[in-house]
Amino acid sequence: MNRDQLQGLIRSSLRKQGFRVKDQQIVPPDLSQKEKIRALHSTAVAHRLERSRDGLFRHEARLLKRIADGTQVNPSKIRPRLVEVQPDSEDELLFRYIGLHWAIPVSSGYGRRLRFLVIDEQNDKVIGVVGLGDPVFNLAVRDQWIGWDMEARRHRLSNVMDAFILGAVPPYSQLLCGKLVALLAASNEVRHAFMRKYHAKQSVIRREPLDARLALITTLSALGRSSVYNRLRFNDQLVFRSLGFSEGSGEFHFSNGLYHDIYSYANRYCDKTAKNRRWGTGFRNKREVIRKCLAKVHLPADFLYHGIKREVFAVPLAGNTREFLRGEHSKLMWFDYSAADLFGWFRERWLLPRAARDPSYLQFCPESYNLWAHEVA
Repeated sequence: MNRDQLQGLIRSSLRKQGFRVKDQQIVPPDLSQKEKIRALHSTAVAHRLERSRDGLFRHEARLLKRIADGTQVNPSKIRPRLVEVQPDSEDELLFRYIGLHWAIPVSSGYGRRLRFLVIDEQNDKVIGVVGLGDPVFNLAVRDQWIGWDMEARRHRLSNVMDAFILGAVPPYSQLLCGKLVALLAASNEVRHAFMRKYHAKQSVIRREPLDARLALITTLSALGRSSVYNRLRFNDQLVFRSLGFSEGSGEFHFSNGLYHDIYSYANRYCDKTAKNRRWGTGFRNKREVIRKCLAKVHLPADFLYHGIKREVFAVPLAGNTREFLRGEHSKLMWFDYSAADLFGWFRERWLLPRAARDPSYLQFCPESYNLWAHEVA
């Protein structure tokens, strides 16, 4: 594919997704309604679904058995348990399968990863998922809230993780269990699992021991302002703190099959950024590939700014999280958030009142959650 063909393909793809190109910038449609944001993501979601089909289709009927029927859920008997997902396991297949149901393309996480299923012990069905991965290096509202300079961020970013997926599945989502899963991400159990996994490990580049104290979790809303995380408290303590909104940049609008052509072109015609030899060779990341390709086909780098801003939340796990991350304190004064206590609060505050008010969760059928099971194998 030559330069002009790829440039035309990129412009055409953006228009088909609903963007306009104006003054060398891409302009999204009116984003005041969440359905319109979902529509912008729909082609990237569909592409990810199709790419995942070969690996998960044959497992779908079995995985659906781990999704509860509404009649199998007794709200007064729900007992959540965090189960760490191990590589190459049935739980990992289920974790991946659930992620395909999100309204936006779900990342697989970067670098370090810690993944959990939240299981209901009353029926052994899945309530939701928690996925933590390495945070991005630059996130303006996070860095301003912490008060980071470049040096402090370089030393303490390893004490931060980002929740790349966080939420409940039906019928539990109908019982507001998205709030429960969000609270459990801040639990002592997650913090201890992080410590167990990364204690005494070395960083790949600097060859220094990793500091396995998890001080902060960040996450972004899926669709504009979040109704799940906003003002989410445990007792009188604000757990999720809204920091503002992201700048509206990223790569999802190139992730609908177009990225394959972009990468092929960049790999052939663009210089790869010099990398530390321990990283291997090649491009630094997906964004670098797109940025260099855009320049090569005479399109502006501003095409990486899609204009879809997501609300950014911080979940400090200690009373002095910011002072610690700035390097002013050497020890963390942890909050004591046990999973049992978090659930007890959620149960009385949200779960039981919602169940009494709205019994529609009882109508949920796992077959409605399928992605491909209706197809002929």
